Amino acid sequence: MHPGSGQEEILAAVTDQTAGVIVQYPNAFGAVEDWTRTVAAVKAAGALAVCAAYPTALAAVKTPGAMGFDIVVGEGQPLGLPLSFGGPYLGFMCTDMKLMRKMPGRIVGQAKDSSGRTGYVLTMQAREQHIRRSGAMSNICSNENLCALAALSYMTLLGRQGMVEVAELCMAKARHALAELTGIKGVRRVGSQPFFNEFVLELPMDAAEAAGHLVEKGYAAGFPLGRYYSGRQNQILVSVTEKRTREEINGFANAMEAVLWS
Repeated sequence: MHPGSGQEEILAAVTDQTAGVIVQYPNAFGAVEDWTRTVAAVKAAGALAVCAAYPTALAAVKTPGAMGFDIVVGEGQPLGLPLSFGGPYLGFMCTDMKLMRKMPGRIVGQAKDSSGRTGYVLTMQAREQHIRRSGAMSNICSNENLCALAALSYMTLLGRQGMVEVAELCMAKARHALAELTGIKGVRRVGSQPFFNEFVLELPMDAAEAAGHLVEKGYAAGFPLGRYYSGRQNQILVSVTEKRTREEINGFANAMEAVLWS
């Protein structure tokens, strides 16, 4: 489903042949939506409802479980892991008890034999898979134990209230950044939906060009949406995390104003 699809459009696409529906939360443009009614309708149609969630946001917004999702997946990088030029990170996958025994435990690879025929083979598996078969619980994946240990340490040290405080910092700093950036002549926010720590701005120039100039000034401005969405060449998705200071945010706004109006 297209990242910009509305909930009604998603429901219209669900048929009795639909196995599952996966949505991003917050969505691709940073908006926080309540999926409760849509999830109920998807499940009533016999499909699974899957939520791809930003973990830090879940300490502050309505949780996927509260909205009735069957499965929650996501990227664990925000849980104390450095960006490291794109990895290594870890993913997470959660489900309710009724689906627990159906969690994947095998990675199946596709190859071709010497005659060019397609074949499938269990490329990664545990011995338990052959002994307990459908009752096996081993989840096999590439080895991300170090990342998982770092994330576990991060969450353990923060604790329940610490996770809430991190989420609140993200929200507060994102709103400060939004106020500073929309105070620049010609810059406005696109949309009015609630957001967590990402928002879309309309600039008075090509967003990719502006982002390039800001990199030269030492700021990773955000993601120019025109790269994937036609008609959005002047729009940029900005993200602010708990790591950014007020001074950095103000410096970013000053640099943005200089790029736009110098």
